[in-house]
Amino acid sequence: MSTAKKLLHGLEKKYVVNAVFSPIVMIGEVCVEVIIPYIMKDLIDIGIHNKDLAYVLKFGCIMIALSLLSLTFGVLGTKFSTYAAQGFAFNLRKRLFHKIQGFSFSNIDKFSSASLITRLTTDVTMTMNVFRMLIHMCVRSPVMLIAGTIMAFQMNADLALVFLIAIPVIVISILLIASKAHPRFEKMMKKFDSMNGRIQENLIGIRIVKAYVRGEYEEDKFCKSAAEVRDAQVHAEKLIIFMMPVMQMVMYLSMLGVMWFGGNQVIMGKMEDGILISFFTYVIQVLSSLMFLGMVFVSLVMVKASNKRICEVLDEDAEIKNPTHDAVMEVKDGSIEFDNVSFSYNKKAGNLVLSDIDLKIQSGQVVGIIGGTGSSKTTLVSLIPRLYDAFRGNVKVGGVDVRNYDLKVLRDSVSMVLQKNVLFTGTIKENLKWGNENATDEEIVQACKAADADSFISSFPDGYETELGQGGVNVSGGQKQRLCIARALLKNPKILILDDSTSAVDTATETRIRTALKKLAPSTTKIIIAQRISSVKDADVIFVLDDGKISGYGTHAQLLKSNKIYKEVFESQQQGSGDADLGGDE
Repeated sequence: MSTAKKLLHGLEKKYVVNAVFSPIVMIGEVCVEVIIPYIMKDLIDIGIHNKDLAYVLKFGCIMIALSLLSLTFGVLGTKFSTYAAQGFAFNLRKRLFHKIQGFSFSNIDKFSSASLITRLTTDVTMTMNVFRMLIHMCVRSPVMLIAGTIMAFQMNADLALVFLIAIPVIVISILLIASKAHPRFEKMMKKFDSMNGRIQENLIGIRIVKAYVRGEYEEDKFCKSAAEVRDAQVHAEKLIIFMMPVMQMVMYLSMLGVMWFGGNQVIMGKMEDGILISFFTYVIQVLSSLMFLGMVFVSLVMVKASNKRICEVLDEDAEIKNPTHDAVMEVKDGSIEFDNVSFSYNKKAGNLVLSDIDLKIQSGQVVGIIGGTGSSKTTLVSLIPRLYDAFRGNVKVGGVDVRNYDLKVLRDSVSMVLQKNVLFTGTIKENLKWGNENATDEEIVQACKAADADSFISSFPDGYETELGQGGVNVSGGQKQRLCIARALLKNPKILILDDSTSAVDTATETRIRTALKKLAPSTTKIIIAQRISSVKDADVIFVLDDGKISGYGTHAQLLKSNKIYKEVFESQQQGSGDADLGGDE
């Protein structure tokens, strides 16, 4: 599929109609504008020359009427093109966002979130502007160029040759400039990605920046990045800036030539005054339309980089796809099995982050996972809801390979509370309903009580209708964790994964949460990833991960006897006089 078809695919009929009407109306405007100088010729040479006031008034009124008609056509053309371009941008952004929603984590990692934001905003805006220019000017300018040239030759063929010499000069200038512009604009867009990445990173980590008093350092980094964008943009647009003076110089030289040779013909009586004035108007129309065509052509070169970046997203195949047929539409229970599973982020056997994982978890069990930083605990549980796919081996849920499930069905049956707790702009209730949009107020309160969140929510003046800032900035880390746990519980999942999700609460709160979870969801398989052994010691089975491999499993008592790593972690936390088990932000 060509780039144009990819970008226009799925455009709604109403926008297509406007995109078609815009050039049609612009042709009408051109026809009217070309007629006006021809009438003006007779008005001057016949009406004014013969001092015929009635003739002047008659054709003057006709010119005014034609000018108003031209204005109407111009306004309609602008309206149609603007509406079509905005619809085009809306459709394109919607398709891009829908595509991104289907990406796996690895797809998003490939592009980076900052780059995807740039493509959805800056790149689409540039493409929209060029699309509008195409449907607005790409028909009008060629028609004006042809019609104006024909009328000029009809009036005085010898004089028309003067401004025709300017056309190849302008065309050659445009081609030379355009050939060098594209690589510069590609480089500019990469600098935009880098700057957006800086902004995103700084805003997400603004509390850390404040805490470490690194504001000036971050400002310097941003200024450097912004300067790189400025320099790349100036470097790219120097060519475009140079093009306009060249075109204008050629146009003005052509006008001078027409004035010189035409004026001599008028003096010698070979041409009437009205013909020269009308001819001069046609020269301006022809050369202006040529300049607009040049601008359109250069804009196409400029936007080529943006089109390429947009198509890269549209062409990207999601690494995790729904089964093409016979997808399993029900998760029987929360049992989990890893059968010789290995995983690599770059899909290479020589760079495995999980190796030969074999484990079985029965439905309803409470499972603990312990391991040092970088032991791939989060990666392991991410394979259960197919956030990633195993490089080798099989992951089964409810006795069925996860790759055979409908993705929505599988993920609706698995609730994950990740290390990074994310809340969205809106009320607390709206955020909680992400777990179940049809949840009743009673179910919401019950889930919040289980997550030990109801007490602090009730302390807010607006309770569950309290507005949360972006990312939940107006609640503490521990409160955010408990809200995320409550949201996960509202899904009533077959499997609940808590990925170090109680690290910001004190041990007493954590104990209350664990006790409530047992009562509220006794049949749900609960997987708890933790740094504190106190968080998992009561689990039915605990798996110890070390460098992407299972170094041991069993109950707390069994591992103390049989697993050296587990025993060392336990003893180090005990020697800390319980400090390792304390903390939280409440």
